[in-house]
Amino acid sequence: MKLFKFLRLIRVHQWIKNVFVFIPLLFSLHLFDKDYFITTLLAFLVFCLASSTIYVINDLVDIESDRAHPVKKDRPLPSGAISQNAAIITASLLLVLVFWLMMYFNWEFILLVMAFVVLNVLYSFWLKNVVLLDVFSIAAGFSIRVLAGAFVIQVPISSWLLLTTMFISLFLGVMKRRSELVLFTEKQRLNLESTEQTGTNSRKVLAQYSLNFADQMATIAATGVIVCYALYTVAPRTVSIFNTERLIYTTPFVVFGIFRFMYLEYISGKGENTTHTLATDIPMIVNVLLYAGATIMIIYKLF
Repeated sequence: MKLFKFLRLIRVHQWIKNVFVFIPLLFSLHLFDKDYFITTLLAFLVFCLASSTIYVINDLVDIESDRAHPVKKDRPLPSGAISQNAAIITASLLLVLVFWLMMYFNWEFILLVMAFVVLNVLYSFWLKNVVLLDVFSIAAGFSIRVLAGAFVIQVPISSWLLLTTMFISLFLGVMKRRSELVLFTEKQRLNLESTEQTGTNSRKVLAQYSLNFADQMATIAATGVIVCYALYTVAPRTVSIFNTERLIYTTPFVVFGIFRFMYLEYISGKGENTTHTLATDIPMIVNVLLYAGATIMIIYKLF
């Protein structure tokens, strides 16, 4: 069906990444406040449409390299299921819709959405080919989502929580690069002559990374996630706001999540498609649900 092809083009399955917009709501003590929830839900929709716009633009930019990739070649654009003109029209309509919807929000949110779009356009055309800036751009995108979630409902957000978001997005970005490097290295061992034919070097930036460097960055980022989150749970401001010290008991879920993802990458080689990995690995899903349940129970005193 044509509709299904367009849904694949705008990557509806990737919208899960925009749940970061809900993080400030969760920790604001307003999760069950109808007005706050609806406002955040609409902000989530804006980011979903904005991210879909970027995905289409990125596919247009990478159409030739995607055609040579063993997996990406089946996407709607490189496979020819959707024409480039149709994709351009789709991206334009989505962008118009984004700018129309965001005008109903406060100016801080508008500026953050614009920053998100500009950052990701720069990523599609340039930053993804610059070593280190590529993964930092990914991390910045997630941090913008969290900030936007806070500004849209006008609530403060902990610096420790922002740092946790930055480190976890850096971690996921580095692990994705590592997975791509493993694939690239394996193809080199098979003595395949042309990266253009094999599609293993669809990202030029891979030539500037090494597995050892990626492993070290992943370790640092993983440590940053755990340390920053642990410090957030015991920070005086956190204890004062939630009137409890029990939030520290949610730290093991964060540690398990990091270790589980590392296991999936290092042992199972499933780190390239982050969304698919997080949405299909049963232990990861159970861990996320347990973390969310424990956090809500502790913060909102539902026990």
